[in-house]
Amino acid sequence: QVQLMESGGGLVQAGGSLRLSCAASGSISSINAMAWFRQAPGQQRETVAAITSGGTTNYADSVKGRFTISRDNANNTVYLQMNNLKPEDTAVYYCKIWLYVVAGGRTFDYWGQGTQVTVSS
Repeated sequence: QVQLMESGGGLVQAGGSLRLSCAASGSISSINAMAWFRQAPGQQRETVAAITSGGTTNYADSVKGRFTISRDNANNTVYLQMNNLKPEDTAVYYCKIWLYVVAGGRTFDYWGQGTQVTVSS
């Protein structure tokens, strides 16, 4: 069906930067929206950033001014540029897409496998 391939996670010192990528492949029709979530151990999964098909973006208050979400529609890819990283940003980051399937007129959502981001003090 549809698979989301995440990359870009890793270990970085506080104040550093990382760029996460999420590329969708498979039976892709049209992507309505894309988003990034994160989850730390023992914590609920939270929305980090989202972007609509029209380019409208939203960010969690904790990452405003530091993170930037963008998308490359031609390559079905969403990015998350993370600057001035803090230890509090340490979590597993997941991407999510919403697909609209013309046949049946239904919307489906898919999750990436997650990529670990660790920020040291």
